[in-house]
Amino acid sequence: MPIAVLDLGTNTFHLLIVESDGKGGWKILVKNKIYVKLAEEGIQRIGDAPFQRGLNALREFRKQLDAAGVPPENIRAFGTAALRTAENAPDFLNEVWKIAHIRPESISGDREAALIHRGVKQAVPFPDERVLIMDIGGGSVEFIIADRDKVYWQKSFPVGVAVLFRRFHHSDPITPQEVQNQLQYLEIALDDLWKALKQFPCPTLIGASGTFDVIDLFLLDPKTKPELYGHISLQAFDPLREMLIRSTLAERKAMPLLPDERVEMVVVAMVLIQYVLQRSNIREIYTSSYALKEGMLAEILEVSSE
Repeated sequence: MPIAVLDLGTNTFHLLIVESDGKGGWKILVKNKIYVKLAEEGIQRIGDAPFQRGLNALREFRKQLDAAGVPPENIRAFGTAALRTAENAPDFLNEVWKIAHIRPESISGDREAALIHRGVKQAVPFPDERVLIMDIGGGSVEFIIADRDKVYWQKSFPVGVAVLFRRFHHSDPITPQEVQNQLQYLEIALDDLWKALKQFPCPTLIGASGTFDVIDLFLLDPKTKPELYGHISLQAFDPLREMLIRSTLAERKAMPLLPDERVEMVVVAMVLIQYVLQRSNIREIYTSSYALKEGMLAEILEVSSE
């Protein structure tokens, strides 16, 4: 029977429908993402327009779930940062049940981080040393220090790109002062991360989701890139970061490799990534095609095989 996972993120809603291959893996039947921007008017309350965009996305997902014949007991849906913090998140979740008969679970940041680790290790060949996993969402960013078998530290921080964009990116292009303001904010906001990295140094960053998909598109040849992960040198990343940070919105909209839904927030995301790289003494970057929803799938399939 098909299994479905719905990841209701702050910027993007994802649907993944698969069938088990009987070996702990899966075959993808349906994969869809709809950009809803729940935090368009702030993360403390879902505005009226994004509220309706989110419900419309769930209506579309419901049609695809029905067409694929996914039974109700095989549907798992979960909400992340915006659905943890918005004052009207309970109202949104109630409406989701009314229109789509799906009851999403609002998961904690720690639970989200654990599932991201589980998803990433399905895709990326971990090096022998510890790695820093970074998943950039709209409302939060999850950091996990781990090796393949063990998580040493993890935390979710409310510094997602929708949050950073609303707070710091007001000019076009972003000004050096706005960049500096963001860096000063991150230095304090990510204090627990800097302390953890002193205890558990990591020479490798594994980036999952969002902006790291964009980096892949710009820097890696899809003909030679492995299916589930990429490897990026710092020497290749730096010029891309510099170019995007200096660009205007119109210039980014004209970039054929940059998805429309990323043109606004990619600048603050690049500032964030670069600061983490510098502050953490990272020497290499891997990108992962798998993250939260694949971690949830791996968990479901493991439980069902027991």
